[in-house]
Amino acid sequence: MPPSTPANLAGSAIGAMFFSLFGGLWVAGWCVQTYGAHPLALLPVAAITVLLLMLAWRQFRRHRAAHAAAEQSPQAKRTGRLFNVVNAGQWIAIFIVGNVLKNMGLQAWFIPAVILIVGLHFFPLAWLFKARRHLAIGMALCVWAVGYPLSLRQGPLDPAGCLGAGLILWVAALSAVRAGFAVQQNALQPQK
Repeated sequence: MPPSTPANLAGSAIGAMFFSLFGGLWVAGWCVQTYGAHPLALLPVAAITVLLLMLAWRQFRRHRAAHAAAEQSPQAKRTGRLFNVVNAGQWIAIFIVGNVLKNMGLQAWFIPAVILIVGLHFFPLAWLFKARRHLAIGMALCVWAVGYPLSLRQGPLDPAGCLGAGLILWVAALSAVRAGFAVQQNALQPQK
């Protein structure tokens, strides 16, 4: 795991922003499936998403100069290219699997398949960013994608599938932001 340098903390904050946003979208999907598209039902989801985004943005802003400097290195540029390849592969896989499931009459399995693909895409990201947190996120999403359709009442159509994926990403966002605050608090502790 890389040391908690300012550039790494900024990178974690960027990840936390994405986890917050995509977690919010998953939880909003659950909310709409469960309660309908009522603004009052979606308000708490939006509030939590915005709160997590603000915490992550605050951490990023504190370390953005170090992040900008680190992004100029050849290693960072290579990492950025590989990150784009992994993300493009994720979206291509979702598109292909979605079409295959539709053509096979298995559309009900689309959400679990998306959760599984998103979970799997975290494994190369863990290696790329040397972040154990990504392994935990990937494993949690994969286990959830396989487990919830087999254990919940409505199977792959159960709205809790979206809720679980969103909560996993929100916890990941909190974890990334918490790590940054822990480093900040340690730096503020008086030296003996």
